[in-house]
Amino acid sequence: MKQIFRYGVVGILSNILGYLLFLLITHWGVESKEAMSFLYLLSATVGFFGNKKWTFTYQGGLLSSGAKYFIAHLAGYLINFSMLYIFVDKLAYPYQWVQAGAIMFVAGFLFIVFKYFVFVKEKQIWDNK
Repeated sequence: MKQIFRYGVVGILSNILGYLLFLLITHWGVESKEAMSFLYLLSATVGFFGNKKWTFTYQGGLLSSGAKYFIAHLAGYLINFSMLYIFVDKLAYPYQWVQAGAIMFVAGFLFIVFKYFVFVKEKQIWDNK
């Protein structure tokens, strides 16, 4: 429960700010997938350190967790991009609502991937837990 709460705090703060920036950038005429791509990269980079140290209190190596974090976010990015492509470009839904839904969907997906793939605490051979 502590991890979900901390992930929520980090996610709510960064995603609200990111979503407001998304709305601002798209209002200025930047296409929704381009705006999302830029902000996704920025948010993922900042989020790595907050999630590694505070949410999951991961003590493992930077290279291993960084590589897995990149893979997780690549999948999250592709999900987000696909949702915008399908629901906005093909089905003509408003990009503002689609991105809001995509943020929530991808956040849930990433929590599971972070917890069970990226920031997994390695068990010691002698650890019987």
